[in-house]
Amino acid sequence: MFSVDLPPEPASATRARVVAREQLGALCTADALDTVSLLVTELVTNGILHARTPLRLLIEANPGRVRVCVEDSSRLVPEVHRYGNDAVTGRGLAMVEQLASSWGVDATPAGKVVWCEIAI
Repeated sequence: MFSVDLPPEPASATRARVVAREQLGALCTADALDTVSLLVTELVTNGILHARTPLRLLIEANPGRVRVCVEDSSRLVPEVHRYGNDAVTGRGLAMVEQLASSWGVDATPAGKVVWCEIAI
């Protein structure tokens, strides 16, 4: 398992994706690594846009799966929205729901953890 603390700024999504690819590159197939990278980017971006607090990305690799967690200090629980085809935003959690094996939100004393698991 590894973790990285991230400030709530746009560059953190890119940094999170790069770190995930570096750490998991030898453990995942190319397709699985692309999926993990996309979901890491999405969860971190959601934290930046909605929680607006410092974030912690945690990634745990186990045989057959990767668990991605993004911790923040907001109690605002994210929801999946269904927007029209012309919407330019708001599809992130729907994508997580579609691509991840499972996902959820766990409350913590300081906020929450949004997590997903990806089969590798």
